[in-house]
Amino acid sequence: MGNNCHYLIRLDDACPTMNTQNWIRIEKILDKYSIKPMVGIIPNNQDIDLVIDEYDTFFWEKALTWQKKDWIIALHGYDHLHLTNRGGINLVHKRSEFAGLDYEIQAEKIRKGYRILIDHDLNATYFFAPSHTYDENTLKALKVETPIRLVSDTFAFKPYQYDKDFVIVPCQMGKFRNIPIGGYWTFCYHPNQMDDNAIKDFESFIAANKSKFISFDELPIGKAEKRTEIEHLMSRVYLTMHKFNSALKV
Repeated sequence: MGNNCHYLIRLDDACPTMNTQNWIRIEKILDKYSIKPMVGIIPNNQDIDLVIDEYDTFFWEKALTWQKKDWIIALHGYDHLHLTNRGGINLVHKRSEFAGLDYEIQAEKIRKGYRILIDHDLNATYFFAPSHTYDENTLKALKVETPIRLVSDTFAFKPYQYDKDFVIVPCQMGKFRNIPIGGYWTFCYHPNQMDDNAIKDFESFIAANKSKFISFDELPIGKAEKRTEIEHLMSRVYLTMHKFNSALKV
């Protein structure tokens, strides 16, 4: 069963004030092993925790380079500020830039964010929200304001049809681990916060498991169906375990 495991990499929080050296190191590793990740770009970062380096005037050129290397570009919210204590569709956290806000507010955020990427010649084909939290109004705004119909988040074993418009590509893990269950497994990394050991572990796992990594372009999106009952159950277990682990850290 494990032989049917396919691994994907998602990189969060790219913006002009990101930890430039960390992103360079991660990019070199991915290039070395010919891995094409998804990278989430914050169009208008206002999160002070992500003001790590001085504003990089070459950031948008770097993002274009990623796109030219066939990295998948994702719209990662708008300004990365948490405005509510809602979890929305994906109850991983009780904080959100989107979940719980009126449709008009969300639509403006989506419209402005997508426009910024387009103005820099970036073609975002995926969306994912800060803290993994969004709601039905977020999806409605994506549908009205953008051509994006793919969302990265939630738990399942493979991409699934959420409704007639959207396909959800699960994002299950916050760091690499060997998965004993077949499926498509996205590992979500935040290069801005990675230390030397984390970066070394990142490369070591890739080197040992290179044959399992695929790109997002290789996903069977066209074959996506509704989540199974088992996947719904596993999603509830996953969220319960996440809440339990979060409580232990408080």
